[in-house]
Amino acid sequence: MGVLYNSVMLQQELKRKFVIEKLHEQGITHTKNGTSIEELSYDDLKYELVLAAFREIDSDCEAGKWF
Repeated sequence: MGVLYNSVMLQQELKRKFVIEKLHEQGITHTKNGTSIEELSYDDLKYELVLAAFREIDSDCEAGKWF
């Protein structure tokens, strides 16, 4: 049981680090309310990554006119 738990926790931490790396690539180090992304849970990090993706949408290009 301990090996499985450790494996799952390692996988979760690797996913967190991946999302943090993607946010750092976009120059994001803190949320809008000032919280460091290093302190966020995996779910909160995914939310911040989605917000960053929406900020990248270019509303002037034809593909971005859906909204």
